[in-house]
Amino acid sequence: MDSPLQTAKAWSRSRRRKQPADGDARTRILDAAEELFAGGGYEATPTARIAELAGVPKGLVFHYFPRKIDVLISLVDERTVVIEEEVEAVPGDAAGALSRLARRLPLRASPAMRRILFREADTHLSVRERLSRLNTEIIRRARFALELALPGGRGDAARLEAAAATFAAVLLYQESICLLTGHHIDPDAVAELIAGALH
Repeated sequence: MDSPLQTAKAWSRSRRRKQPADGDARTRILDAAEELFAGGGYEATPTARIAELAGVPKGLVFHYFPRKIDVLISLVDERTVVIEEEVEAVPGDAAGALSRLARRLPLRASPAMRRILFREADTHLSVRERLSRLNTEIIRRARFALELALPGGRGDAARLEAAAATFAAVLLYQESICLLTGHHIDPDAVAELIAGALH
């Protein structure tokens, strides 16, 4: 028969085997928060519900994220990333340049993360600042693609800025528009319209 100490050690080893690895637990917490914040919003999501969906003790959520707002900030910082990719443009093919940019969208964010960005930007400054930086970066890339594609395209700065901002808005807001209205905006069709307007 095992001594109480041996029994306690065996129980401790068993618990350690069943506990998720630290990185895995943190990821599951963020996955759960992403799903819940996208569905019901940050304010309506209690920390206990995040822990429950992640399958971790509530205390572990606070171990990684001392305040609930830290969960939202980490989600936005880590899951809405602008990847550095080269802009591809063929002279004379502005529509193609924008379409390629849309397919290689520099914003890496799930539809759920985009919903979170737009929903929480009204009430959380850090989210609003992140959305603003993402918008600025996509405008910069769209404008650069147009400058490369349009012969003498550098001449009309105001028109290029307006075209780039319009295309960035389509890329950023299409998930929200689709969610609200059920209408999907085709970025390729928008690219054609913008290119036609710039000729």
